[in-house]
Amino acid sequence: MKAKSPFRDLILGTETLVPLLNNKLVKYINFDNAATTPPLKAVMECINNYAPWYSSIHRGKGYKSLLSTKLYEDSRQLITSFVNASPEKDIVIYVNNTTEAINKLSHRLCQEEKEKCVILSTEMEHHSNDLPWRDKFTLDYIAVNQAGLLSLEDLEGKLIQYQGQVKLVTVTGASNVTGYINPLKEISGLCHQYGARLLVDGAQLVPHEPVDMQKEGIDFLIFSGHKIYAPFGAGVLIGPREFFQKGSPAYPGGGTVQVVTRKEVYWEDPPQKDEGGTPNLMGVIALAEAIKKLQEIGMERIAAYERELTQYTLKYLKEIPGIKLYTDLSVDKRVAIIPFQLDNLSHEDTAEILATKYGIAVRNGCFCAQPYIQKLLKVPAREIKRHIKDPHGLRPGLVRISFAFYNQKEEVDYLLEALDTIAKK
Repeated sequence: MKAKSPFRDLILGTETLVPLLNNKLVKYINFDNAATTPPLKAVMECINNYAPWYSSIHRGKGYKSLLSTKLYEDSRQLITSFVNASPEKDIVIYVNNTTEAINKLSHRLCQEEKEKCVILSTEMEHHSNDLPWRDKFTLDYIAVNQAGLLSLEDLEGKLIQYQGQVKLVTVTGASNVTGYINPLKEISGLCHQYGARLLVDGAQLVPHEPVDMQKEGIDFLIFSGHKIYAPFGAGVLIGPREFFQKGSPAYPGGGTVQVVTRKEVYWEDPPQKDEGGTPNLMGVIALAEAIKKLQEIGMERIAAYERELTQYTLKYLKEIPGIKLYTDLSVDKRVAIIPFQLDNLSHEDTAEILATKYGIAVRNGCFCAQPYIQKLLKVPAREIKRHIKDPHGLRPGLVRISFAFYNQKEEVDYLLEALDTIAKK
């Protein structure tokens, strides 16, 4: 019997039973961690212990309010340390999720000079790091090759092409489709050489690998709590304080101002200026506790375990008849994501059979990255047009396996057996 994950007992819900199509109950196997992760037991215990002390933060004089304010503000230092942001230069702004963080930044960026502002995104981005930049700025895309890997040559070519007008290059730290980890230090070096800043969408990277903003030269970093074992909908936007001191917030309102008259508004200093309304305190406390637990375990240790699990899976997955992997097996720098297809079976049917016959959760479809999927699958233009006319039809897509540090080889073996049976039938 294969060794159990050393981290499995830290997670809530690993023993949950779910019904199959025949009403038999089986233990749920979750290989859909790139969408969201289950909560750490420590997070739920922390939330339950804090709940009797819950109160509104800032300006309250009651003890519970003072305690809640301290917990909320102290958590910023924890997050700064976790990703090695600069405590002198950077600030932590709390948001609901990664999508909100990018929209906040797109609102603030180039408020005074958007006509001259060029944004470089990439062909591998999640829609959340693509759509917020459209229609507001001159937007161009850094190319990926047919295997889905980012072209640094194209990045430099576009930085040269726009002659200093590129204000921001925005890239995913790790692809939510292929799992590739982008070479952030090289990217930031090129950005800074040509006068641009770098935003990293860390939603898929931060839960799996150690991230060092200063070492990698990252100017802005975002990530979400629900992908890092902390439910309740909190996210983080980290960036230079001086950048957020300029301009107006995307969500003006309570808590964002110092003085208001009928004609004038004097904004609060960041980060308060960008945290309008009552914040998601429970979400922030959950995120802080999750980060404490991950620091206690060690991100290097987590990354090593997940790499071993991914390599084990790839080794045997490629032997299944009729399977096609959409990832370059020579790439070592990847998070625990594996996209694939089975011959003569749609991605939707494959995922449904795994769920209803075996109790295995994977994700299928385009993973909110349709242009990237279209490139990987070489979808012809005429077929894309057909799907535009019929947006509710089944689009080309993939099946995605995504691991977390609580998954184990015994579960992988069960998946491999299931896929082998499906392929042969």
